[in-house]
Amino acid sequence: MSKSKSKSKYRVSNWSEYDASLKQRGSLTFWLNDEVIEQWVNQQKTGRRGASNTYSDTAIELMVTIQSLFGLAGRQTEGFVESIFQLIDLDLPVPDHSTVSRRLSKLNVQLPVIPTNEAIHLVVDSTGVKVYG
Repeated sequence: MSKSKSKSKYRVSNWSEYDASLKQRGSLTFWLNDEVIEQWVNQQKTGRRGASNTYSDTAIELMVTIQSLFGLAGRQTEGFVESIFQLIDLDLPVPDHSTVSRRLSKLNVQLPVIPTNEAIHLVVDSTGVKVYG
């Protein structure tokens, strides 16, 4: 026979504040610096044998960061970023999941641990991708 554990119940005292906080959890603001947009696709050839990298390191870093923050698989991340670009009317190609995976081994992407009870701010500018909590 198992004993039932009594749970303490949380009672909401300010419903409007509680409701606003729940809605805020689903809020997403996406902004890319103009320099990042200009440098999204590499224009220069490497001068070495083989194909040059099509996408900048920042583009790959952004894909990996979004993948980690939202817990998405590679193809899901690709679709997510494509849909964001469509929503903000940004005509940029999105790296496919295999390109991201291949390039990730050559990049040093550090993902900070952010508490889940705070808002997450993902900033992309000419200095790279940063996550703030």
